[in-house]
Amino acid sequence: MKILMFTNTYTPHVGGVARSVSELAAGLRQAGDAVLVVAPEFENMPCEEAGVLRMPAVQHFAGSDFSVPLPLSPGLAKAAEAFGPDIIHSHHPFLLGDTALRAASYLNVPVVFTHHTRYELYGHYVAQDSDLLKRLALNLSLGYCDLCDGVIAPSVSIADFLAEHGVAAPVSVVPTGVDARAFGSGVASRGRADLAIPQQAFVVGHVGRLAPEKNLGFLTDALLQFLRRTPQAHVLVVGDGPSRRSMAEAFERAAMKDRAHFAGVLRDNALADAYAAMDVFAFSSLSETQGLVLVEAMTAGCPVVALDAPGARDVVTDRVNGRLLDAGTSASGFAVALWDVAGTAGSRDFQTLKQAAQETAAAYTIERTVARTRNYYLEVLKRTQVRAVHEDSLWARVRRALAKEMDIIGNLAHAAADAVMPGEDGMAGTKDG
Repeated sequence: MKILMFTNTYTPHVGGVARSVSELAAGLRQAGDAVLVVAPEFENMPCEEAGVLRMPAVQHFAGSDFSVPLPLSPGLAKAAEAFGPDIIHSHHPFLLGDTALRAASYLNVPVVFTHHTRYELYGHYVAQDSDLLKRLALNLSLGYCDLCDGVIAPSVSIADFLAEHGVAAPVSVVPTGVDARAFGSGVASRGRADLAIPQQAFVVGHVGRLAPEKNLGFLTDALLQFLRRTPQAHVLVVGDGPSRRSMAEAFERAAMKDRAHFAGVLRDNALADAYAAMDVFAFSSLSETQGLVLVEAMTAGCPVVALDAPGARDVVTDRVNGRLLDAGTSASGFAVALWDVAGTAGSRDFQTLKQAAQETAAAYTIERTVARTRNYYLEVLKRTQVRAVHEDSLWARVRRALAKEMDIIGNLAHAAADAVMPGEDGMAGTKDG
């Protein structure tokens, strides 16, 4: 197959979606498919990239580490037509997501969308966390689903979320995969040595974008409470983002600076070693669709303590491969769960947790994800193959393009109307209003 992908985040940007798209593209190529990725320009991106078409973009949107693509490139239509895709895979409902719909219409091929992100939970990046924009983001993403021929949900929680909000497009659950060989081969002693962590310390780890939507103020409070009562423990934080400074300052104010290790962005062997250096993984985000880092940690044999939220609840089973705490748990309650796990360190119970974590992760290999994604592509192609026999003259393309543009405008208008006049709960009730 030939797959044309559109994504608003891609390497070298660090984040779950960027990593998911790049690993899926690599896995599909390894399976024999041709993949062309359309993505924004980012700072420090490679000078030459095979199979990637970069779009001009505004860097550091709203002070974040995101790039906002400007999808008005005269070479895009020509490159897409020359590539000749069998199917288009969109990874965002905005910006290049709309471009994906237009390309699919013009080329007369089906489009699949992966609902990676709860966009309504990212309102802090624009308009001072406006409730209206949250509702608009939710309605746009829900409406976008029904402009596509199929939708991939990375977890059962998200599939349920889409169904509850009235999405009618066919939805298939395909979790994002991880490279089991890479994340299962880290060396704990090397990771600790490289990061100046005592070899005998009990290490609580966290990996991810350090940003407000990850609930990191809560996590920092819980980690500080844990450290105060566990003198031999250390904290390892891997990643970067706008919240890194406030987190580091909190540990410094608490006189815990020497026991908190901020490693920044790590990749490849260094990241695998960091996971291996952790004894337990702490995760407090309520905004995930899957929580890819949870699977990466479990691949390294690291049990997880997390709040019960979409994404986490699909991976963590309480007292089997970690602790899954009620979403309303306090920071103190989260710290207690960390103490409970730390209290079993070195015991048979702790080894059982680690083994169960690895067994959970075995279901999320990149090979399985690629196979399931390819099967879904084939299912969508079979369901939409009648298009191939339709007239494909220039006039037919123009008609399709105009119809798709009306669909995109209609989705925007509907989303805006629902945002201005929300349901009784103050948010969009369903896609149908």
